[in-house]
Amino acid sequence: QVQLAESGGGLVQPGGSLRLSCVASGSILSINVMGWYRQAPGKERELVARITSGGTTYYGDSRKGRFTISRDNAKNTVYLQMSGLKPEDTAVYLCNADIQSWDKSRSNYWGQGTQVTVSS
Repeated sequence: QVQLAESGGGLVQPGGSLRLSCVASGSILSINVMGWYRQAPGKERELVARITSGGTTYYGDSRKGRFTISRDNAKNTVYLQMSGLKPEDTAVYLCNADIQSWDKSRSNYWGQGTQVTVSS
């Protein structure tokens, strides 16, 4: 039994900052890649950033510089620090993780998502 819980979304003015958090819980043996995706109504879901268990990062759509992904392995948590937010960043942000359970099975999990709205 594994679940992901996201938090940190909200309403912010253009140019503002937010930090999203995602905590994985359950019978976890190991967590490989963790990442953040986003989806606006009527649009395709897109990768924002992902990070491996060793700390290697990848940013989609040239977001490196405004967004920073990090993780705390001891807390089974991944973060997304966002700055210089723009109205085009408005979307539901979803956490994703590749997790191996104690029974050695490996599955990909999604959180419920947290809403980020950038507006004046």
